[in-house]
Amino acid sequence: MSDAIQVENVVKRFGAVTALDGVNLSVPAGTVMGLLGPNGAGKTTTVRVLTTLLEPDSGRATVHGLDVVRDAPALRRRIGVSGQYAAVDEYLTAFENLELVGRLYRLGRRRARARATELLEQFGLEDAATRVVKGFSGGMRRRLDLAGALVARPEVLFLDEPTTGLDPRSRIAMWEAISELVASGSTLLLTTQYLEEADRLADRIAVVDHGRVIAEGTADELKDQVGGERIELTLERADQLSLARTTLGGVAHGEISVSAEQRRIVVPVSTGSHALMRGLRDLDEAGVPVIDVVLRRPTLDDVFLALTERQQDDTDPGVLEHAGRGAEIAT
Repeated sequence: MSDAIQVENVVKRFGAVTALDGVNLSVPAGTVMGLLGPNGAGKTTTVRVLTTLLEPDSGRATVHGLDVVRDAPALRRRIGVSGQYAAVDEYLTAFENLELVGRLYRLGRRRARARATELLEQFGLEDAATRVVKGFSGGMRRRLDLAGALVARPEVLFLDEPTTGLDPRSRIAMWEAISELVASGSTLLLTTQYLEEADRLADRIAVVDHGRVIAEGTADELKDQVGGERIELTLERADQLSLARTTLGGVAHGEISVSAEQRRIVVPVSTGSHALMRGLRDLDEAGVPVIDVVLRRPTLDDVFLALTERQQDDTDPGVLEHAGRGAEIAT
């Protein structure tokens, strides 16, 4: 499978702030790459470079073999972009917005109007086609913005935090629309701060911090970096936590943590369900009643916090101060 997006040692600076510090990234065609990172990590700057809105200071980036600097005009005709804020004209109707985008892509009047009608139906906006966008909800604006990014049937789509500010129902609807796009063969680069969003949509995930990719892999591979599975138990009686901790030592694969206030004990394990069954049997034989138990893997939240905290520990405080001041332009 060939790579639709290639980023090689890209650096971008804004004065004293280094927004991108040697970013390397590969996205195979027909897949979804999720970019995760805190505010100011460099996610949006990466998207702006790849969509020809910013020129890198050094390094090289290509999208479907087209250089983002040398081939910028040709590249713009082959990509779609939906930014953090819905780029719609609120004084036009939904139909007029999409028709305008089609005309800008030089589809011609007839094709632009046909494509607008098709997309309004696809995104559940046909009943609002003749309404002025100024009266739209945030969710409707985001759907219209995503529809606009698809007018020219782009081979590669860039979505920069597409569901920020949406209510849960609108976010799920947007996820369904994005999943349909991917199923049709589109390549997608998605930036997000919603860990569940990346877990659900992305084939691979790159964690970005301080302008560098600090980890990359599938969701499962990244979770394995944090650690294995955990048994989480809630006991009936707090005075039995010490006994439970001793009893579960035989299945633990790491340090056991205890919360007396919550009557809760967390046991890292390496053998999953086998350790769970053995641990419950041992507790039963020791006379320790359990009222709740769950076996779980680390979440992407665990991954995100572990990786970015580790990165912060390794970074000079002076650099962090500069990065904080440049967060607004280096997101």
